[in-house]
Amino acid sequence: MILVYRMTMTITLKLFAAYREALGSGELLLEVAPGTTVAQVLTRLVQDHPELGRWQTVTRFGVNQAFVSAETPLQQGDEVVFIPPVSGG
Repeated sequence: MILVYRMTMTITLKLFAAYREALGSGELLLEVAPGTTVAQVLTRLVQDHPELGRWQTVTRFGVNQAFVSAETPLQQGDEVVFIPPVSGG
């Protein structure tokens, strides 16, 4: 028997508002390690785009169209959304 271990998994990151502006795209495919949390994905994004740091503590998260906590572990194929605060009315 041959065992296959997946070393990475692919998630889809949907971007809105400041995140979309900083990355110049509304959607990214990311390779992450199994067990990566939503917060770790955000930390990686802020490391690559420091201007997003101001939103890090006030961003809400969604996975597969449901709000989740920052410590939610991700699975292969998950769709992750970062939701920064918005103003208007």
